[in-house]
Amino acid sequence: MGETLLPQVIINGVTLGTNYILMALGFTLIFGVLRIVNFAHGEFYMLGAFFVLTAIVKFEVNYLLAAILAVLAIGLLGYLTEEVIFRRFRDKELEGMIIALGLSILLQNLGLVAWGPYDLSIPPVFTGVLKFGTLFYPMERLMVVLLSFLLMAGFYLFLKKTRLGLAIQAIAQDTEIARVQGMRINRLYPLAFAVGTGLAAAAGAVIGPLFQLNPWMGIMPQVKAFIVVILGGIGSIPGAFLGGLILGVAESFVSTYASKALADLLGFILVIGILLFRPSGLFGRSQVSR
Repeated sequence: MGETLLPQVIINGVTLGTNYILMALGFTLIFGVLRIVNFAHGEFYMLGAFFVLTAIVKFEVNYLLAAILAVLAIGLLGYLTEEVIFRRFRDKELEGMIIALGLSILLQNLGLVAWGPYDLSIPPVFTGVLKFGTLFYPMERLMVVLLSFLLMAGFYLFLKKTRLGLAIQAIAQDTEIARVQGMRINRLYPLAFAVGTGLAAAAGAVIGPLFQLNPWMGIMPQVKAFIVVILGGIGSIPGAFLGGLILGVAESFVSTYASKALADLLGFILVIGILLFRPSGLFGRSQVSR
């Protein structure tokens, strides 16, 4: 039975991990560029999921198209949010964090007004079950993994192969040198915030069909993203990949073989353990040039 269950546990862990990675990538990108701990990141995740729900139910839009539109719309909202709200708090980490907390509460309440307090669900998108020997795997979960990996690959190519991605990396590494080289920092900041919030919306759109939707659904993914970022190292993209997979697979093992309550505590236990031996995280730098 253990041998039969083990592949299922690993696959469930990878499913969780890929979603954590999508959330953490946007979170760490925003911090790496703007030095803002965006505690409203989970609410952009929530908006992405509800955008897909509304597009499918109200306007009968295809799921994949609805997901693409959600990323674009929430990314645009993120751009405007940085321009209107966070612009005046650039390089002010404490003030930016406080504003982000206020924005989180505001978006939760707007979600409450728009969609109500009760759990809603996106209609089934991918039906059926795949069978691999003794392993049964729902198509919905398989598509979550596939879509997540496609998004992560797209994000990697964006960072490495586009001028905007390379510019964002440059200002994350050293703002002053990037400015001296002629980069328009004030234009890059909102674009980086838009990419980060777009990734959060993508995570909500991808994972939304598996869970119930409500205005507070972003709280736990936000906590998980924060844990992943601490594990991998604040500002580290490779660290976000590794940290998300570690947390997802570890939680799957613990919830299966021990208890769900212990699995919920596991992330914090991992953070304490990592920080005791490597305070900057797995891939973090002890100091970041600005």
